[in-house]
Amino acid sequence: MRSQTCIFGLVLCSSVLAGCARSPADESPVSLDQTVEAAEARPAREAIQTAPRDPSRTWVVLLGTGTPGSEPDRFGPATAVVAGGNAYLIDAGPGVVRRATAGALVSGLVALQPQNLRVVFFTHLHSDHTIGYPDLILSPWVLGRLVPLQAYGPPGLDAMTSALLEAYREDIRVRVEGPEQLQRDLVVVETHEIEPGLIYEDAVIRVEAFAVPHGTWEHAFGFKLTTADRTIVISGDTGPFDGLVEIATGADLLIHEAYGAGLDLRQPETQLYHGTFHTSAIKVGEIAAAAGVGMVVLHHQLHLAGDTPEEMVEQVRLNFDGEVAYGRDLEVY
Repeated sequence: MRSQTCIFGLVLCSSVLAGCARSPADESPVSLDQTVEAAEARPAREAIQTAPRDPSRTWVVLLGTGTPGSEPDRFGPATAVVAGGNAYLIDAGPGVVRRATAGALVSGLVALQPQNLRVVFFTHLHSDHTIGYPDLILSPWVLGRLVPLQAYGPPGLDAMTSALLEAYREDIRVRVEGPEQLQRDLVVVETHEIEPGLIYEDAVIRVEAFAVPHGTWEHAFGFKLTTADRTIVISGDTGPFDGLVEIATGADLLIHEAYGAGLDLRQPETQLYHGTFHTSAIKVGEIAAAAGVGMVVLHHQLHLAGDTPEEMVEQVRLNFDGEVAYGRDLEVY
């Protein structure tokens, strides 16, 4: 899927360049709009789930697995847990709303359509996990969300939310007072600054937050989400944390960040940073084995010494003999 998408992008770029290069002086050049229209008329290159997935089950969709690095095939950190017809987002990295739309197409889960994005939980307030927050506030509002967004996260979330709404004050004013006539009360965000413990519960899901050591961040969290059929633990960004063993014991799915082997080859300051802010794939395997989880999915992967995805998976398997997946954007579990 990813190679086909890359080919599509190259074809589009080649079409633009070729159109500009070939246009004789007596002919109108091919416009970018025409090129885009032609590209959009092509058959879709990505597989689309045509039959809806079993709505009685809980699904996890990796909307973004990336890092602060600008990798074109990995969007910013964002994960969706879909249950009971609702989407529960964890983090909102760059491109989160468009990635949710793509997730809806790939998975067949309509809960991921923009107007249905109503709840988000932030692990911490690092920029790569929150740059999509204004997108999540504003885009679904413009596209028809019927209730205010609910946002849960560490102390500082209230201030961030207020600052973002102030930054987009003129945009909001024009959309409310102009021809669109959007409802101002629907762009208000209901924020909840959290502490460890039960932070959210409805008829479908129970969400518990637990503190994790993420370097010098005073407040960083992981989440345990429990539905009728699955228990899912999301580590958030964390340094090595043995306390996760008890939290994740018996979980069906552990979604954990990881860096690959070779940290000892990097500069001392790099070793200090990643050794305290993040967790090695080998350590993830140790935690997963001790907790007896059903499956490990790696995300937010950092390749510090050129190791491959397959090698990172094998590093987990040194200690864990269960199923391990190297998570990629738009995969469904």
